[in-house]
Amino acid sequence: MTRFLKRTLLIMMASACSLVMFGQKASVPNGWHLMDLKDSGYYGISIEKAYDFVKSKKLKSTPVIVAVIDSGVDTTHEDLKSILWKNPKEIPGNGIDDDNNGYVDDVYGWNFLGGKDGRNVEKDSYEAVRLYHKLKGKWGNKQVDESTLSPEEKAEYKTYLDAKQDVIGEIDLEEISFLKQMLPSLKKGDSIIAKDLGKEQFNGNELKDYKPVDFNATRARTLYLNLCKANDNYDITNMQILEDIEGEISKGESVETPPKDYRDDIVKDNYNDFNDRFYGNPNVMVSKNAALHGTHVTGIIGAARNNGVGMNGVADNVKVMMIRAVPDGDEHDKDIALAIRYAADNGAKVINMSFGKGFSPEKKWVDEAAKYAESKGVLLVQAAGNSAQDIDTSKNFPSAHLLDGTVEPNWITVGASGDPKAGGLVAGFSNYGKQNVDVFAPGVRIYSTVPGGNTYQNLQGTSMASPVVAGMAAFLMEYFPNLSPAQIKYVIKNSAIKPTIKAKNPATKEDEDFSDLSSSGGLINAYEAAKLASTLQGDNKKPSKSKVKQKAKG
Repeated sequence: MTRFLKRTLLIMMASACSLVMFGQKASVPNGWHLMDLKDSGYYGISIEKAYDFVKSKKLKSTPVIVAVIDSGVDTTHEDLKSILWKNPKEIPGNGIDDDNNGYVDDVYGWNFLGGKDGRNVEKDSYEAVRLYHKLKGKWGNKQVDESTLSPEEKAEYKTYLDAKQDVIGEIDLEEISFLKQMLPSLKKGDSIIAKDLGKEQFNGNELKDYKPVDFNATRARTLYLNLCKANDNYDITNMQILEDIEGEISKGESVETPPKDYRDDIVKDNYNDFNDRFYGNPNVMVSKNAALHGTHVTGIIGAARNNGVGMNGVADNVKVMMIRAVPDGDEHDKDIALAIRYAADNGAKVINMSFGKGFSPEKKWVDEAAKYAESKGVLLVQAAGNSAQDIDTSKNFPSAHLLDGTVEPNWITVGASGDPKAGGLVAGFSNYGKQNVDVFAPGVRIYSTVPGGNTYQNLQGTSMASPVVAGMAAFLMEYFPNLSPAQIKYVIKNSAIKPTIKAKNPATKEDEDFSDLSSSGGLINAYEAAKLASTLQGDNKKPSKSKVKQKAKG
């Protein structure tokens, strides 16, 4: 299921023919994720206390480049224009590869989902669907004796069975039928609401006081508000909901119909040749819809601090490089691997990866890129995923666990925390894992930049928690520049606050200690991290090799 529809279809179906009264839950203020628990009562990351600490130590910051591999960014946004990375060796718009890196006019980063003709991939299929139809001809409708298969064939056959289960096992024909029947009248009601409100895009907050007369508009309002209530987020827009519904219908139809190759039609590289890597275009925004996710993530990391508008990012001296490689659908491994390499080659020291999927057919390429980034001194920060699953036992890619059996040391996997006043200490949607999730960070009702030049919105997901950690990692690198990525990871994990109250396991809904949900057993805290980092760096001297090894074990 997609982000807003997951576990809410029954509510939608029940509300399709009746109206529901809405009660307001306790909420959190905009920017709560930056606050200090003792001072505000909210489980934020204590960032202002962290800045007070480095100021008291008279530490100066050095700029850090953070790469965001995502859907795009609004390069005109008032809170982002000053913090976006600009390639110092590239002359904008001259059609020449001035820095000879193979990417022409890569001013703000690069778009691996673009064509040389200026077209761009916005929507794509799911990896499970792609694999299922790719392998169906070979393994479908056959009696297979696994004892006769080679190791490679066994692995491929298992992939086919897993993909088949993912595609067919999750499809509920009754739900898909309901969505198909509902969509035309929903779109009709949506258009009426848009006309009444005088805007094509609107959210749940704007619908609360809206009193429609038309039946279709009334039903559309009810469905939208029920979805907002089910997700505990009234900032969800009508366009996001419509996109998710259409995505679910498309997924249902994909059982019998092979997915369209959206990427091949536009990008036109030889996907199977990893050395064919100089494709794409320099357009890192594409459209408002495409850039929504990436713009929100970018603001969380580094939106201009204390400038009197919008909101504050976590880090105060960063340049954010946008690498567009994540469509509406599942990303392709080649694009992700090349995006990681592009970031490492162009000076990024932190890479944020707020995306994920259940299958990774070219994982080898991504693994090699992660090792390459490690060799360049880069820290990778990844969202744990929003399926309320234990990723110690379920698959989530990309992954720090490499095919060669090693674990990438410069990699942090992040679950989403909330607040007892709004949804609980652990987000009900967040993946978790005592071994494979390193820390939890705020990911519920996070207020940040969205496309529109001066627009902001609350969104939630581990996609929002990951950039909180990426921003904190950049903050630590700014003020403690001699610490290695492995030490930064050590600091973030070992300074995490252990809550005194229990949290609900997202899957079982049972109360558990944080130590059962992540390897650190805690919530990130910038103030505690800064204090710990100062003991490692000392007087801006690199720790001895023995001390590094001892500390990095955490």
